[in-house]
Amino acid sequence: MHRFDQVYIGGEFRTAHGREELGLVNPATEEPLGVLVMADEDDARQAVDSARIAFKGWSRSCRKERIELLYNLSEAVRARSDALTEATVLEYGGPIEQARWRAGLAANNFLAAARLLEDFAFSRRINDTEVVAQAAGVALHIVPWNSVYNAISVKMAGALAAGCSVIVKPSEYSAWQTQLFTECLHAAGAPAGVINVVTGRGEVVGEALTSDPAIRKISFTGSTRVGKAIMAKAATHMTRLTLELGGKAPTIVMEDADLEKAASIALAAGFTNNGQACIAGTRILVKRSQMDAFCKALKTAVGTIVQGDPRDPRTTLGPLVNRQQYRRVQGYIRIGVEEGARLITGGEGRPDNMPRGYFAKPTVFADVTNTMTVAREEIFGPVLCVIAYEDEDHAVEIANDTEFGLHAYVLGEDVERARALAGRIDAGRVAINGVMHEPLAPFGGFKESGIGREYGVYGIEDHLELKAVMNPHGGS
Repeated sequence: MHRFDQVYIGGEFRTAHGREELGLVNPATEEPLGVLVMADEDDARQAVDSARIAFKGWSRSCRKERIELLYNLSEAVRARSDALTEATVLEYGGPIEQARWRAGLAANNFLAAARLLEDFAFSRRINDTEVVAQAAGVALHIVPWNSVYNAISVKMAGALAAGCSVIVKPSEYSAWQTQLFTECLHAAGAPAGVINVVTGRGEVVGEALTSDPAIRKISFTGSTRVGKAIMAKAATHMTRLTLELGGKAPTIVMEDADLEKAASIALAAGFTNNGQACIAGTRILVKRSQMDAFCKALKTAVGTIVQGDPRDPRTTLGPLVNRQQYRRVQGYIRIGVEEGARLITGGEGRPDNMPRGYFAKPTVFADVTNTMTVAREEIFGPVLCVIAYEDEDHAVEIANDTEFGLHAYVLGEDVERARALAGRIDAGRVAINGVMHEPLAPFGGFKESGIGREYGVYGIEDHLELKAVMNPHGGS
């Protein structure tokens, strides 16, 4: 049994001041993993003081110092990739190949920022005016349990490159992953206080941090409900915000698509990261005349899914993160049936021959209308809805008929036609004929899926303020 009772403040690990404990459970076996001793308001206050003091020096650091730290962070994460992978498998239930990819992604996020920083323009001239980009201030990064390493690294890479000191508030459900990743951050040798990590409940630590006027930038990834609450609180001090929130991504299967290939891609998009992904393509839009043929292909594709031990390389779909999330997903499946959706495959309960673990059956509903609860709300589990459309205009109408706008997918043989359709969808990212990731491209949402953008140069810019220095007499 592991006991996680450390916070990371001022360049050192300290015993958390908080005393509330949370039991940690392996989601694949329901066996105890350890105990997290959660940070409290006092820990949060110390982290803010540490970051505030460190900001004075780090904001004046030279380009070379920042690049060196980012390279060190990348190397430190890469050196512990096996341990980081194992923690994701044990604590989150991530299939091992996917977990290994995510550890590598985190190392690459730091590397990408280092390379971008080499010729990043912190100053530009407009006639006799110099436009200077300076660090926004102490940055608070609140990250979720479904992609710990990637969320911490992509936010932190942009902040450090910009000259901000950072406080990370991870989810209490990712204590093991957070501990290992923080050890990597420490090994990179950042100046004391530039990086701080405090794990605790949102209503305790998160509340204390988001209320503090010394925090000048908040980057939050999580639910739209919590994002709205943070936005309201940030207004008190006009704190700058980046919010990466919920999604209900449409996957439009065009009339000319190869249905078997489209079904396979749609399934990958819908069940990515055990179905616990804001980018999951959970609304599959299909031409009405092709509905039966596509559902048959989709059911066949579901039959290829392997559930079981996440450490087994054959496993493609792991468990949900905890009992609470399992019950939430089961509730949505029940609602789908009650509202009249037709169950193609899956349903309530665990898969056959799996008496333990928070495994949900891969579930697909057909005959779904876009007004049903399962089509409107983010389920965050392996549950897909197939919705019929009449023509492309109708498909776009359904795709955009949602409060969300984070991600979308378009599948079709005519790539130019698919590209034109993608241009009509209100989403921050649209993937054509695949599930893909470009770490230098902006990521963020339209509508209630958020504000601001992360990744690449956009993540650096998101942590900067612009100042115009005007000199009527010119000069260099």
